[in-house]
Amino acid sequence: MAMSLGKAEINVTPMIDVLLVLIIIFMVVIPHQSVGLPAEAPQAAVDGASEPEGQIVVSVNQDRSIAVNQEPITLDRLQARLRVIFAARANKVIFVRGHQDLEYSAIAEVIDLARGAEVFRVGLMTE
Repeated sequence: MAMSLGKAEINVTPMIDVLLVLIIIFMVVIPHQSVGLPAEAPQAAVDGASEPEGQIVVSVNQDRSIAVNQEPITLDRLQARLRVIFAARANKVIFVRGHQDLEYSAIAEVIDLARGAEVFRVGLMTE
């Protein structure tokens, strides 16, 4: 396929071939570069169980006060406390329960502190 511009002819076939190859490369490469946090589907609640047994539950109350398994703690001491708790544990899973009227930024701050304490599996609980 050639395109005529006055006396010069431009052959666009090689350009189309290059574009098709680039499209195929991007179709193959892009799906493997997904970025995000791994997520698991939530499990169904068991009747009568309020807290998972033996697990660490961080509660963020409506006034933004924090408690680790119902033990009050300040936000600036939370990361150090989590490091101490999970130092000897092989199962590094934390559950975060937030009040329904809180903004997500308060919960995200607790999750960030948990990740800083090298706890990467976080479960979110509702009231």
